[in-house]
Amino acid sequence: MLKNYISDLRREFRGYNAAALTQDLMAGLTVAAVALPLALAFGVSSGADAAAGLVTAIVAGIIISLLSGGYYQISGPTGAMAAVLVSVGAAHGMQGMFLAGALSGIILILAALLHLGNLTSFVPAPVITGFTSGIAVIIAMGQIDNFFGTTSEGASAISKLLSYGELGFRPDMTTTAIGVAVVLVMGLFPKKWNAVVPGSLVSIVLATAATIAFDLNVATVGEIPKSLLLENRLMLSEIDLSQATALLGAGFSIAILNMLESLLCGASAGRATGVKLNNDQELLAQGIGNLILPFFGGIPATAALARTSVAIKSGARTRLTGVFHAVGLLIMMFVLAPVISRVPLAALAGVLMVTAWRMNEWHAIRYMFSHKFKGPIFKFLATMAATIVFDLTVAIVVGVSIALVLMVARLSHLQINYEKVDMTRVGITDAALCSRYDNAMVAYITGPLLFANIPVLEQLPSHLDGCDTLLLSMRGVPQLDMSGAQALMGILQTLREEGIDVVLCGLPTGAMEMMHRSGIYDMMGAGNFYWSVERALLDHRPRPKVTV
Repeated sequence: MLKNYISDLRREFRGYNAAALTQDLMAGLTVAAVALPLALAFGVSSGADAAAGLVTAIVAGIIISLLSGGYYQISGPTGAMAAVLVSVGAAHGMQGMFLAGALSGIILILAALLHLGNLTSFVPAPVITGFTSGIAVIIAMGQIDNFFGTTSEGASAISKLLSYGELGFRPDMTTTAIGVAVVLVMGLFPKKWNAVVPGSLVSIVLATAATIAFDLNVATVGEIPKSLLLENRLMLSEIDLSQATALLGAGFSIAILNMLESLLCGASAGRATGVKLNNDQELLAQGIGNLILPFFGGIPATAALARTSVAIKSGARTRLTGVFHAVGLLIMMFVLAPVISRVPLAALAGVLMVTAWRMNEWHAIRYMFSHKFKGPIFKFLATMAATIVFDLTVAIVVGVSIALVLMVARLSHLQINYEKVDMTRVGITDAALCSRYDNAMVAYITGPLLFANIPVLEQLPSHLDGCDTLLLSMRGVPQLDMSGAQALMGILQTLREEGIDVVLCGLPTGAMEMMHRSGIYDMMGAGNFYWSVERALLDHRPRPKVTV
């Protein structure tokens, strides 16, 4: 892994000069402008605070960028991660969130060392789409209080929503106006302007300016410390091993989410740049970064597609773009701290509402529903519901399990077509052969002979219509398991006892191997196996004799 990393660095910085450095610097500052409002918003929405979001973006931007599996990856706090963290923080407090983040870092490092970087390819696209939509719903539901100026109680988004029935829902008009205004500005902001300055930044600047100018009585971000070492952070001396054991599940959830977000982001960016992401190196970078972040007071980070896309579109050449973006955020943190502290929480909530809407993979969703793909739709809805009601780990397990069941059901479909032998179709005119096979039938078997298909296979004898010779065309049988082999053996024995000559034709390599292992080959004898039906029909086989 180290050799590949060094090789990638040499390739990346080959011919690097002042012009390339300037390009990376400008790209990094552009990303910083996009990342600032998002870092603040995701820090608050995670259950921590804006300062934690900033520290996460800065530290992750430096450490993970330098170690990343792709020069284009920009890491920091994300909406999906914030949605997972808010429940962890509600259940275990900030120290629990920090510890879970550190555990996720260890899990990611182990995943990298075990070369598990390609596991995400086994998660179907509808499951990922459903998970993303579920996370979007959680983000939006989690920002209702900040958006409307209301109060709720509960450890989850659903419990908070239900608490309004008891506590009441009385929006603050000023707070709501700010949130709605931010949503409108971001929604109506011209795309061509967005390439120069992000609409999220413009909306927050306007909302903050209005709050200061009119001295509006609304909740704000609060004090921003001018230090990367936040007062509330993970301390080695305060780590409780019993709590660590209880947080393993949360650590796995965070690690799984990181793998999904980072590797999918890298896959998309890799296609855009033509430079493939080193998956295992990326997991190592994410693991080291997330192991270190809690000791600064940062929340778990992951590669962020929005910021990565901006980096690529801004002309990023090397991983220094991520470092420059972090340095830019650090300067903003020190210089603009007094202004950032006055940012209304309603403005950040508005940004998150729009972000949640845009997180949905609307193209994929419309495609599924417009083309009426029942299986993908079911996987999408089930995963989204599980994400909202339970947590990430359960949602992924539910989605993948449903996908596997549907895949097995689809792949295990067995079809058998029956035809009387017509010698003229195969161009055989030999009178003896025509007489020999005048009462023969071909059964074309298509699909795997698995345990699930045994009922279909068992119907075979009822379709023979008194024929004396059966040619089983098995070219379309890719797989044969033990249960299928046993069932087939029983049917073949019965047919032979009834005086029917059974011939097996065109078996693929895998199916033929199972014929040997199961004992069917020895039972039938080599003379009853042919490369094709046509070849079998050219053989002057003796008429079958009843053995009963």
